[in-house]
Amino acid sequence: MFRRTFAIMLSAAVLLAAFGIQRAGAQATNDQAIEKMRSQVAKMGVGGNARVEVKLRDNTQLKGYISDADQDSFTVVDNKTGASKTVSYADTQTVKKAGGGVSAKTWIILGAAAIGAIVTWIIVKPALCDGGAQTRGPC
Repeated sequence: MFRRTFAIMLSAAVLLAAFGIQRAGAQATNDQAIEKMRSQVAKMGVGGNARVEVKLRDNTQLKGYISDADQDSFTVVDNKTGASKTVSYADTQTVKKAGGGVSAKTWIILGAAAIGAIVTWIIVKPALCDGGAQTRGPC
């Protein structure tokens, strides 16, 4: 009788300990994710220039700018409609800056560099090659 009671109590203790440790680990991971989202929102700032794309855990996507950021949530205002939605950090999957592609300024710089290289090649090659007499270099 004593062995059976002891075995049941030991099994229950092991099961409770296993589930308690797993739950605490999941809570720590969730806290880290919330803190990461909070720091990303704080880094982007608040106001009309803080344009973001937010993906929620239920796969809903929001686009707009951050109008307010609290300790537990932040507010995203849609640029087109002006509708605002308060989002909890716990419900947020990702927060990223809107329009993360290559900017127009970068394309202008790359184009100018390519044109400069072509023009330089057109001007420098005839000066170095001397009408095709040289066999070394870029000829």
